[in-house]
Amino acid sequence: MYQLPKGETNEAERALLGRLRIWIAALAVVCLVVGIGLGALLAGRPAVAQNEVQKTDAQIARAPEALSASFAEIAKRVEPAVVNIDTVSAPQVADKDDNADQDDKDGNSNDNPLMEMFRKHMRQPSRGVGSGFIVDPKGYILTNQHVVEDATRIKVRLQSGEELIGTVVGQDEETDVAVVKVNAPRDLPTVKLGNSDDTQVGDWVLAIGSPFGLDQTVTAGIISTRERTTIASTNFQHFLQTDAAINRGNSGGPLVNMRGEVIGINSQIATSTGDYNGIGFALPANDASFVYRQLIAGTHHVQRGYLGVLLESVKGEFARVYGLPDAKGAIITDVREGPASKAGIQAGDVIVEFNGQPVTSSQDLINKVASTPVGQTVQLAYLRDENNKMERHTASVAVGERPPLTESKVKPAGASVEQPKDKPSVGDGNSHNARPTLGVKLSELTNVLANEKNLHGVHGLLVSDVDPGGLAFDAGLREDMVIERVNRTSVATLADFERVASTLKPGDAVVMQVAYFANGRVQQGIIQFTYQ
Repeated sequence: MYQLPKGETNEAERALLGRLRIWIAALAVVCLVVGIGLGALLAGRPAVAQNEVQKTDAQIARAPEALSASFAEIAKRVEPAVVNIDTVSAPQVADKDDNADQDDKDGNSNDNPLMEMFRKHMRQPSRGVGSGFIVDPKGYILTNQHVVEDATRIKVRLQSGEELIGTVVGQDEETDVAVVKVNAPRDLPTVKLGNSDDTQVGDWVLAIGSPFGLDQTVTAGIISTRERTTIASTNFQHFLQTDAAINRGNSGGPLVNMRGEVIGINSQIATSTGDYNGIGFALPANDASFVYRQLIAGTHHVQRGYLGVLLESVKGEFARVYGLPDAKGAIITDVREGPASKAGIQAGDVIVEFNGQPVTSSQDLINKVASTPVGQTVQLAYLRDENNKMERHTASVAVGERPPLTESKVKPAGASVEQPKDKPSVGDGNSHNARPTLGVKLSELTNVLANEKNLHGVHGLLVSDVDPGGLAFDAGLREDMVIERVNRTSVATLADFERVASTLKPGDAVVMQVAYFANGRVQQGIIQFTYQ
């Protein structure tokens, strides 16, 4: 109890009581507000929040319907520009010696009616079906090269059912892209090429085409990954991977995003049956656009920059062996006649800069060179192994034109060679020490073997067998390759190789310089792996 001091007047007491009443009233208001809030919480949710949640639940309930409506709208917008492509190719002509019109061994003429029916059957032209999409109202169509390759007649069927004759304007083997032109009495419906670089993993996409000849078939899926390469891809095919169903006949058709833009050309599938197994690959629209612009520009072919070298990316093992600060750069494994050889570039050099831009890998250098105008002079910065030290050099190179693609991958040719009985095996798993096995059998390259294998001027050890379960096989070493150097040391004899191999410990980096005969010439390569 608060007591007033003696001598205080009644007015003071009244003032104090007034203030107490104000405090009590304020406290009552606070309790009322808190009570209302607690009551609302105990009842469930605050009224405003509850309304918001109910609104969100309704939106979620309608989400599948909204997605379905989006698919329908996109298909309706894009399908008029998607075409079916039927092709006819001439039958192969039999060799003269195999011609059925030639007399048989007994001198009797082959005029048997059954033989004639067989010959007519063999001369039947081959037919194919694919897809494409119109990108210009004047009748320019994008599709895959393999859809129209070797075709003697191309029939393009529009969504309306109208059939037009198509002609190939140009084609690019590196990306498997072709441009077909049709002549129509009116402007044709088109679809827009989108920016494929904006595509993200998880984005919804539609694939539209003619699987098995079934026109205007639409399937849905998502982007599974980007920058995917396949066993059949070239240096310029880095696909968008999707789980939208793609089958035979979908080739050349569009992969479309949720804005109705084409972000890819459906080109390949991963399959064990020949049909859809859940994974498809589309060439990004930006790559297709680069090819398209050149194919319709007048030359009807694609120009790409060229140095005339074979490349391998610097990996961790190479960086450790050669003392590089990080695993970046492109190793020159072989030099052909061309711009690089004229500039003094040699096998074993490591390109680290292209026109002032750092080179991260072999593919990075290929892309930089390919996108450089033919004839332009560029500056290369490279490292060269000189007295076991990587010295930096520069060179000016006039970029040439990349020749037509002849094959997607370079592989060594030749039959397996058994190791002579009097030569020891190296790393064949029979050693009594605890060192890991390289899984290779080697023999010294004699003049006789060199002539037999077309390995003239090559010095080193011939690989006669490679264990498929060994380290070297996984890294790419194959039979009939010749190992010339291991970790910067020349290996001309088995003893040389054993001296180097005996120093290796688990975890050590191994870099082999190899030579092999392929495509009519001796080529060089780099094998990199970790000894474990």
